[in-house]
Amino acid sequence: MSRRGLRIAIAMALASVSAAPAMAQYVVNLREADIRAFIEDAARVTGRTIIVDQGVQGKVSVVTQRPLSRSEYFELFLSTLRANGLVAVPAQGGALRVQPVASAATTASRVGRAPSPNSFVTEIFRLRNIDAASAVDSVRPLVSREGSVTANRNSLIVADFADNIGRIRQILSSIDRDSSSTQLVALENAGAREIAEALTALVGGGGEGRAAAVSVVPVDSSNSIALRGDPAAVARLAEVARDLDRRAASGTEIRVVFLEHADAAQLLPVLQTLLGQPAQQAAPQQRTIRTQTGNRTVAEPTAISATPAAAPAATGATTGGNGVGAFGNKSAIVTRFEGANAIVIAAPIDVQRQLGEVIRQLDTRREQVLVEAIIVEIADNAAKQLGVQLLLAGLKGSNIPFAVTNYSNASPNIATIAGAIAAERLRTTTTTVNGQVVTTTQNSSLADTLQQAAAQQLLGANAGLAGIGFRSGNAIFGAIVNAVKSDNKSNILSTPSIMTLDNREARILVGQEIPITTGEALSDNFDNAFRTVQRQNVGISLEVKPQINAGGTIKLDLRQEVSSIAGPVSSDFSDLILNKREIETTITVDDGDIVGIGGLLDDNERRTIEKIPLLGDIPLLGALFQSKGRARAKTNLMVFIRPTILRSAEDARRMTDRRYGYIRGMQFLQDPNQEPSIDELVRDYMGAVPPGSSSYDPAGTLQPAIAPVAPQAGDQVVTPVMPQVGDPQP
Repeated sequence: MSRRGLRIAIAMALASVSAAPAMAQYVVNLREADIRAFIEDAARVTGRTIIVDQGVQGKVSVVTQRPLSRSEYFELFLSTLRANGLVAVPAQGGALRVQPVASAATTASRVGRAPSPNSFVTEIFRLRNIDAASAVDSVRPLVSREGSVTANRNSLIVADFADNIGRIRQILSSIDRDSSSTQLVALENAGAREIAEALTALVGGGGEGRAAAVSVVPVDSSNSIALRGDPAAVARLAEVARDLDRRAASGTEIRVVFLEHADAAQLLPVLQTLLGQPAQQAAPQQRTIRTQTGNRTVAEPTAISATPAAAPAATGATTGGNGVGAFGNKSAIVTRFEGANAIVIAAPIDVQRQLGEVIRQLDTRREQVLVEAIIVEIADNAAKQLGVQLLLAGLKGSNIPFAVTNYSNASPNIATIAGAIAAERLRTTTTTVNGQVVTTTQNSSLADTLQQAAAQQLLGANAGLAGIGFRSGNAIFGAIVNAVKSDNKSNILSTPSIMTLDNREARILVGQEIPITTGEALSDNFDNAFRTVQRQNVGISLEVKPQINAGGTIKLDLRQEVSSIAGPVSSDFSDLILNKREIETTITVDDGDIVGIGGLLDDNERRTIEKIPLLGDIPLLGALFQSKGRARAKTNLMVFIRPTILRSAEDARRMTDRRYGYIRGMQFLQDPNQEPSIDELVRDYMGAVPPGSSSYDPAGTLQPAIAPVAPQAGDQVVTPVMPQVGDPQP
């Protein structure tokens, strides 16, 4: 039927209807009518704005046997759309959007007041007792082919026809009910956590307990077990817990507790104090230090002796004569087994249970702290020196006076050089025999000493050195000009780091042990000389004891030392001079923050001038009678500390990967074509996977774990084309 025929049929139906004046009625008789014409007439009858999607096409046939009201006509319109794979989705402003039902789930709006059964809507169901995943499995078969259901935490989002939404609502209201029961089982003999572990293993072991999904929670404050779940399963587990508690009353009074994290030597005094026993303090351990003159024994205090002889001393006694502890006058003995790091308790069941709870709370994994120090020392030493030394002397028998200019900051000494030259004449004597001159060479210790001193000064001379000497008649002239300029710059960066447990002292030393003379003696005959020497550490040392406080702050008791050898005291005294920079302090730092704990800014400048009075003041010529020197030293020393809390194994693993990757990257940059030696050592020698081996690749040339497959004959190879200027944007 054409669009014009459809309008004529509806007009004739309206004209032939006999109804009350207040209510119009409609009769529809359509056969193979265009769907868009049907939608247009429905909009005219209902007075609704209808938006038609471009994908709406086809023919419809609608026949009514009785007149319909406007609301009935609208329901007929929605049912006809649903039968033909279409749906009317509410839009903004009260309009309707007619579109294929396949895409309705993405545009359906939330359900409103009294929606039509044929409307496609979305509703959110809040779940209170069941989980969303299991609810999806129950609801999914009820959702139509065009609808959708999604789980979101404790909610279900369902998009479907309104009549289906009503059925899903009824189903969810029936299954979303709390039918579980809760029961509290008080224990008298056994510990709550021990029984809870047994019941949890029983529930997780399969069978009826697993199907019941019962939750087991130990309550330490009242020593009881809380059970929640299926009433039948809760009743069975409660009976099991009571049976285990009754059997514990007749159990043994000796219990061995193996510690996982705590130290039995440190835990034993705490338990003895709770029992009213005096905490046994064992004799301190002894350590032997080897020195130059023999072995020296020193004592190191410890909480509990680790020697077998001290083990009986660590054994507790009954609480009768030592006072009343936290458990009254009940007899109890507590000791430890060093070989297995275990605590042995001989006590009544209730005392065992309470001591076991104390051990459980103390035997926990302790957090670790990584302490990183950054030591920066920047130094700049500059020196300048200029001096002129003069010598005037006359030969033997002449009347020329002797004169020399000599300065303490000038080297070599011109007087020493002149003495060495003159000493050569001491070796020879000239005599006349039978009218002939005879020269005789003699050994002279004085000449040897003077020449040796002159040679040492010449060898030790620095920078520019010039000299001249000549003879004029009976006069000898000599001059030495020395000029020195030095500029030493140093930038020293050290980063020691150490990881330790919370509240446990740690120490790292990177350096040397050097001998330091502490004494020297001779025998009565001055022939049996001996010397006492003590070894001293020189290098970088970091000692730290961290304490993690509430809120993530860390209290650090630390000592930082940087020492080095400056050289001997002098050429005649071989003892060493040590440079030492030491900081010892207590600070509080937030986790991961960097704080400067100390430093030094030093700027020293020294100027010296030595001259001959009067002669050194003559303009221009006075420089020949002067020696000037200038030295400046600047030192910037700063020490920074960064503590980081490692709360879990994952934090420690992440830190290890970062450090390992840094070392691995340095080796890789030295030789990119060869596998880093540290990876080879870990893989071949340790038989382990290198940590973070693929997380650090500065050059980006690491080979993949699986080699790429080369293209074979017949394969289609697609080469990407780079975009050019002027190409249309996607």
